[in-house]
Amino acid sequence: MAGDLIYAFRVLRLPLLDAGGAPIGRVEDLVAIPGRPGNENEAGVPPKIVGFVASSQRRRIFVNANRVGELNGDGVRLQSWDVDLNPFKPRPGEVLINAELIDRKVGNETVSDIAIQPRFDGRSSWWEIDKVRLASRSSLRRRPTYRLVDYEQVPALFDKPTEMQAEAARLRDFHPAEVAAFVRALSSEQRRQIAEAMDDERLADVLEELPEEEQVRIVESLDRERLEGVFDEMDFDDLADLLGQMSKTQRELMLDVMDDDDAETVRRLLSYEEGTAGGLMTPEVIILGPTATVAEALAQVRHPDWVVSIAAQVFVCNAPFKAPTGKFLGIAHVQRLLREPPNMEIGRLLDDVPIVSPEISDREVAERLASYDMLAVAVCDQAGRLLGSVTVDDVIDRMLGPVWRKRQRPSRIPEVSAT
Repeated sequence: MAGDLIYAFRVLRLPLLDAGGAPIGRVEDLVAIPGRPGNENEAGVPPKIVGFVASSQRRRIFVNANRVGELNGDGVRLQSWDVDLNPFKPRPGEVLINAELIDRKVGNETVSDIAIQPRFDGRSSWWEIDKVRLASRSSLRRRPTYRLVDYEQVPALFDKPTEMQAEAARLRDFHPAEVAAFVRALSSEQRRQIAEAMDDERLADVLEELPEEEQVRIVESLDRERLEGVFDEMDFDDLADLLGQMSKTQRELMLDVMDDDDAETVRRLLSYEEGTAGGLMTPEVIILGPTATVAEALAQVRHPDWVVSIAAQVFVCNAPFKAPTGKFLGIAHVQRLLREPPNMEIGRLLDDVPIVSPEISDREVAERLASYDMLAVAVCDQAGRLLGSVTVDDVIDRMLGPVWRKRQRPSRIPEVSAT
C-alpha cells in the first residue's frame, strides 16, 4: 500500500540507533541487490534492500538489514547491541541507492527518489524497492514535475542480475533445507557463484542444512570479509561442527576470522568430545534473572530469530547471564508465562526440570528429552552454572547420522536450468 512506502531520501541522514535507542551513527546510503524479471509462468522478484551504509566512529560501516529491528522517523534502530565496525566495501551485484541511483538520468528524466516497502512472510521481514520517483524539467516551467512509477518501468536502473544472482533471488522464499537440496545438485563452480549471490544470513542458513564436508568446500571458497559476515550469522554449535571437520591449521585460520569472544565460545564447544551433550549444545538460549517479569520474558521469546525449540522456554539463572552463567535456577515455560500477569517475576514460575552434564552421551540426552517431554534440556557444569542447552532438533539430527542430509528430499522448488 502507498501508505507503507518509505522514501530513501528520508532515510538518508537518519540516526543509527543501538538496541537501547541511543544514537551511534548516521545513515548515509541504502544497499540493494537486483531482483529478477518475471515471465508468463512466474512473477518477478523486486530488488531487495540488504543493508545500510552508516557513518560511525569516523568509519563508513555496513549494517545488515537483518540486524535492524525498526525503521521510522526517529531513526534506524538495531535489534542488538553488536555493531560491526569493519569498513564498508560494496560487493559485486550490489547497488547503492544514494550514490548510484538518485540523480541518475533515465531518458529525459532524473531519478529524484526511491520508495521501499516493508514485507513480512510470517517468518522474516525485509524491505524491497517498490516505486521510483522521476523528475523532469522544462524550459516553460520553473519547477520540475514529478511522477511515481513501478520499479519494473525503469529496468535500466539495475544491472541485469547474473544467472546465479537470479537464482538466489528466486530461492529467497524457500526453506533453507530445500535450498540446500537445490545447491547440492549444482556443480562446484555454480555453488561458488550462488554463494556469492546470497546475502550472509541466507548463506549461513543454507550452510547449516548441508552435509558438513560440503559446508567446508563452500566456506573454503569465501574470502575473509565474506567469512566474517557468514560466521556472524551462524549458530555457535553449527560453527563448531563445521570447524570440527577441518584440519587444525585450517581451523585456526577460521577462528582468526571471528572476534575474540566468538572464537572463545567456539573453542569451548570444540573442547567437548563428539557424541556428548557438550558437543551437541548451543550456548545461544534465552537467559534471564529471577526478577525479570513475564512481560520481559515474552518480549525475548517473541524475537523472530529464535527457533521453536529455543523459544519454548526461558532459562533462569543468577548473574552473569551469559554462558557460563551464575547458578542455574530452573526453566519458565512459555505456556506458563502466557497464563500469568505481565508484572509477575519469573522466579516464581520455575519448573523443576532435570539437567545434564556436558560429558554424558548424546544417547542419554535423547532419553532424557523423551522421558520428560522436553524440547530442550539445560547443560550445567559441576558448579551448577548453565553452559547451554541441547535441543530436540539437534538430537534428532545426530541420531539420524551424517548420511541423511545427502539423501534426495522432496522439494517445492521447481526445476530450472542452472547450467
